[in-house]
This record gives sequence, C-alpha cells and structure tokens, in this order.
Amino acid sequence: MKAQLNKLAQPVDDDAVTRFEALLDELEKWNRRVNLTAIRNRDDMVTAHILDSLVARPLLQGREILDVGTGPGFPGLPLAIVEPDREFTLLDSNNKKIMFVQHVAGLLGLDNVTAVKGRGEDYAPGHRFDTVIARALAALQRLVEIAGHHVREDGVFVALKGRYPAKELEQLKAPWSHEVTELRVPGLEEGSRHAVLLRRNR
Repeated sequence: MKAQLNKLAQPVDDDAVTRFEALLDELEKWNRRVNLTAIRNRDDMVTAHILDSLVARPLLQGREILDVGTGPGFPGLPLAIVEPDREFTLLDSNNKKIMFVQHVAGLLGLDNVTAVKGRGEDYAPGHRFDTVIARALAALQRLVEIAGHHVREDGVFVALKGRYPAKELEQLKAPWSHEVTELRVPGLEEGSRHAVLLRRNR
C-alpha cells in the first residue's frame, strides 16, 4: 500500500498507513457477512477506497466536514485518518454501513468521526458545515437539493464524480456556481475522476 500512496504525492505517515490497512482488513471481514462493497480485490480496494478518497484532501476547507451518503465510510474515514484536526460527520441511511463506520472509528480511535444514520434531506444537526462532500451519490442538482442546506454561506460542496459531468452542470440551478477540477488517482486512467466545487453566488 505504501508504494501506491507514495504516487499521490501527499504526506502520509506510517500510523496512517497502519490504520488504512486495518480499515481494509475490517472491510474484508464484514464483506464476508454483509455486502458493504462490491470490490473484493485488495489492490482494487486501495485504489477505489483509499486513493480515490484521499484525492479530495486538498479540496477540504474549514474544520467541520459532512460526508453525505458515506456508505461504509468513503471518503470520510480515510480523510479523517489523515486530517485528525478536522471534525468529520459521516451520514448514511443504511444501518449496516453506519454500524461498520461506528465500529471502525472506535477500533481505530478516530475521535474526530461521528457516524449518523439518516438522510441528507432529514438530518438536522443544528449547525452547518464548512465542507460538505459526497461521492457518486446523485446528479448535481439533486445533490444540492439533498444536502445543499448543510453548507455554510461561505462553505463549499465537493461533489466527487467520474467523467466530466457536462449534462449535470447544464442542469444546475442558482444560487450555485461551480468549478471543476480533474483528479488524478494512481491506478485509474486520466479523465476518469473529477471534483465539482459548488459555492453559493453572493
């Protein structure tokens, strides 16, 4: 895994690598009993779950992060491992996946992770977030309908996508402006990952 992580050109210490390995160990164990992810090959897990999460690290802003539709904790868990000074709330409506997130956060001592069972539309934490992030959850307009209200006025919604989402961008309505950046994930072909940064027009 260390060799794959080195290709990201991000500082990742040995403690983080150990935690990534433990995270994938637990994912493999749970996958035998509960279908958390379709990916079973370990190298593919590193690429699709760890590297594909960490490429979003430079896009985070502020201290409080909400991962909407986190599934079994991606991208939230890998990001929380390498960003211990930020607070991560991982939200998903699937009970088994949130149980897994809670289990792993406890096992790895991730005090900066809060796992919440719920839907973006219904979640009412009583405050908004500096960054809201979602990976392959829904089309952009639907995303902001689901969770745009969780983004602070000066915050950012980071939507992680596959190919350049031209059609989705055309359908995006005010007050959201967008900026698209290509993400380079080691092991995946160029052009296969993009991030759309959504901000409210002022």
